Amino acid sequence: MSLPLEGVRVLEVGHMLMGPYCGLLLADLGAEVIKIEPASGDIARAISPHWIGPHNAYFASLNRNKKSVVLDLATPSGQEALAVLAREARALVTNLRPSAIRKLGLTYESLKRVNPKLVCVALTGYGLDSPHAEHPAYDYVTQALTGVMALTGDPASPPTKAGYSAVDNSAGIMGAVGLLAKLVQGEGGQVDIAMYDVMLSQLNYLAGAWLNAAEPASRQPLSAHPYIVPAQIFRTRDGWLALFITHDDFWRRFAVEAGHAEWIGDARFATMAARRENRDAVLAAVSDVLATGTSAAWVARLAPLGIVVSGIETLEQALASEQTRARAMVAQVETPAGPLRMVGNPIKLPGQRERLEPPPQLGADQALVAGVPA
Repeated sequence: MSLPLEGVRVLEVGHMLMGPYCGLLLADLGAEVIKIEPASGDIARAISPHWIGPHNAYFASLNRNKKSVVLDLATPSGQEALAVLAREARALVTNLRPSAIRKLGLTYESLKRVNPKLVCVALTGYGLDSPHAEHPAYDYVTQALTGVMALTGDPASPPTKAGYSAVDNSAGIMGAVGLLAKLVQGEGGQVDIAMYDVMLSQLNYLAGAWLNAAEPASRQPLSAHPYIVPAQIFRTRDGWLALFITHDDFWRRFAVEAGHAEWIGDARFATMAARRENRDAVLAAVSDVLATGTSAAWVARLAPLGIVVSGIETLEQALASEQTRARAMVAQVETPAGPLRMVGNPIKLPGQRERLEPPPQLGADQALVAGVPA
């Protein structure tokens, strides 16, 4: 069966992570993603110290299944070549600064004369038009400005960033959603995605608590949930355990298995509301019990009861896990220099083939603009 986006051409004028991740999601679904690069190439082509032959591991993780064309968009010939590609394209994705996007003619306003059905997605820090539109925007800074850093880590520690590029990845996904929404609508137009907006939107219920009840968002010890108790990490005899008890039935099952059936009738512990009001007492009691066993032993006892529980695993352990294997989440692309391994496509389409082609060498598909004056 053909992939859902086969026959859909998407132009990508991006670098590093946010724009290329958006393009990757579309390419994995069958789109013909043409990466338009300067003569020096996307700087991600050399960012990692890890190589498989000519393929940089960082670049490969974000650019499989794509094509590459080298254009100088600041020149008339580059603009002519862009127009040639845009005539047959359904969408364009870029993550340059707003001023560069406009200067290089990468907006719908500039390209609608070439193709009125084109969808132009601008992935920027603060939007195409805003007081901060031209301020430098990086994942780190956006986490700092939206409250994410202030909410992450232990209360006694400094503000902490998420351990991966949460903003860039989230904005890339939002860009793909916005692009696909316009394709379904069947109309061209501008899609304006700001990293800042994306992260505020993901702080949904925390923002709602402040906006509607003046409850400030705050860091909780041991990654605890602000409302659900117990829902955090706990020390065990040999490490850490993540336990998330969402409602009273699970609490009752936990109490019995932990050997403390009396907690079921304890007015301080019996309901979700009571546990929230008596957080310190609940956590002290649960911590004492969990410290008596190993993480694996508690998972073996509690998981069969339907209780949400797990050990704390490293990325390396996760990549080697049975779950990862079962979901085919480590992809392997064969290259002359040997296998190139990367995280696979999270969108599973039963009955449809998986697309796995190596990332393009710089300018490998220059024939797509053959005949356009250099």
